[in-house]
Amino acid sequence: MSTRRLAVAGLYAGGFLGPFGGAMTSSVLPEIGADFGISPGTAAATLTTYLLPFAAFMLVSGTLGERWGPRRTVRTAYLVYTTASALCAISSTFPLLLTARALQGAANAFTTPLLLATIAAITPKHRLGRALGVFASMQAAGQTSAPLVGGLAAEASWRWAFVGAAVVAAGLALAGLPADPPRQEKPKLKNAWRPDVLKLAAVGFVGWGCLGGLSFLVALRLGDDFGLTSGQRGLVLTGFGVVSILTARLTGWLIDHVGARRCVLLGALTGSGLVALVGVLPSLVAVGLLWALAGAFSQQVIVGLNALVLLGAHRGGSVSVLQSFRFLGGAVSPPAFVPLYHLDPTTSFLVPAALVAAATPPLLMRPRHRS
Repeated sequence: MSTRRLAVAGLYAGGFLGPFGGAMTSSVLPEIGADFGISPGTAAATLTTYLLPFAAFMLVSGTLGERWGPRRTVRTAYLVYTTASALCAISSTFPLLLTARALQGAANAFTTPLLLATIAAITPKHRLGRALGVFASMQAAGQTSAPLVGGLAAEASWRWAFVGAAVVAAGLALAGLPADPPRQEKPKLKNAWRPDVLKLAAVGFVGWGCLGGLSFLVALRLGDDFGLTSGQRGLVLTGFGVVSILTARLTGWLIDHVGARRCVLLGALTGSGLVALVGVLPSLVAVGLLWALAGAFSQQVIVGLNALVLLGAHRGGSVSVLQSFRFLGGAVSPPAFVPLYHLDPTTSFLVPAALVAAATPPLLMRPRHRS
């Protein structure tokens, strides 16, 4: 394989690493807790300490990475991620593990938006949707496989999962990226915080927080209404990611042929209807199938939003802001809807469904331009 092809392959492989790293401890919290003498609930901080710096640094990482050069920035971030993963694997105390997890999240914030921006720079405009669909399928694969890989590694030791992540990150650093595209002007933070980008970021905040980020709510209903065990709940929830992977190329094709803005609107409205049905239907089979189908439309929202910001100026900074708002939406979703679930389970599904349906159309409106 030529050096350029290896670098292009590394672009898409990088999409797997970030979501995988974020979710890799989700299935091994009891084992981590046992190692450090803490409860599984306390061990869940390994998820939060990854996601918070990840989302926070992405507010600025795309712009800073464009200033420093995407190829150099991403390679450095992979090396930091490698070091952080190794620290996780050898952590002797829980605070050290949390520190290393935070470093992982911060490093990944400097990879995802710049990988997306580089894909947009080297892909013809009429094929951008398909390219972003492939990248999204790699992200979905990382998110879906992380609990499984972490669980399998824990049969020997949960630390082996971090060893594997370190090896993969080191390999991606060696593969590198294609050459940086020519830059017309020095990127500025204010250019990424334009009103049109912030409106799309708001759609990402609502769309992910009220669609893709509701797996915890579905898990609660699967346990309370249908009596499923943790393993059975996990199997049902996996359908969301599997369908996202299988439909990624179709999503990209639709964006290229129908338009990104229309696809986001279609995905949001259809996804909101599916979420509402997941919350009210009395059939376990129906709930499982509809939640899996929601994966396709949730991904349609996110990939479409990525395409919209990447078709504009200041790609790295703009997609960085979008992704930050997306994951912030996922972070605030549990504290927003779990109390509502305890008050009335059905309403806890209908409210986020209504929010997506009501907020998305006006935020997507752009009278003077079409995309």
